[in-house]
Amino acid sequence: MKTIAMAAALLVFGVGAAFAQTYKVGDIEVAHPWAPPMTGSKLSSSAAYMRLIDRGTVSDQLVSATSPVAQKVELHVFNVENGVYGMHPVQGIGVSPGAASTVLEPGGAHVMLEGLKQPLNAGETFPLTLTFKNAGQLHVEVRVESPQAAMANASD
Repeated sequence: MKTIAMAAALLVFGVGAAFAQTYKVGDIEVAHPWAPPMTGSKLSSSAAYMRLIDRGTVSDQLVSATSPVAQKVELHVFNVENGVYGMHPVQGIGVSPGAASTVLEPGGAHVMLEGLKQPLNAGETFPLTLTFKNAGQLHVEVRVESPQAAMANASD
């Protein structure tokens, strides 16, 4: 009987953890990775967003990402240069320890997915591997959902 109760508790905990979408490697936590669904039939790129939290005392850096759903994955930031708003690849995205988190969001830093091999459909997930300079690799599941749903789910 104790075995059944323990298995039930593990199942409930596992389901709760899946909905929370929080992943951890070393001192780094990745909360609620998401990507918008594709709305056009000819779209071949998209982006993934999430919140990065450093629970340690030393800064870290997201240095790369990979996913089997895209031919190429890069870290990007948006900026304004000579009055022109655009994005460009960067070698890393810093994650500082403390109360503030690093937010990858539309109009800011993000993981760029180029040459998508399949459409990103609402309600689905896809794997993404993040590599941090100090913490190492972390495998996450990115939920495909609208920005409105992502904002609502991120506060869960």
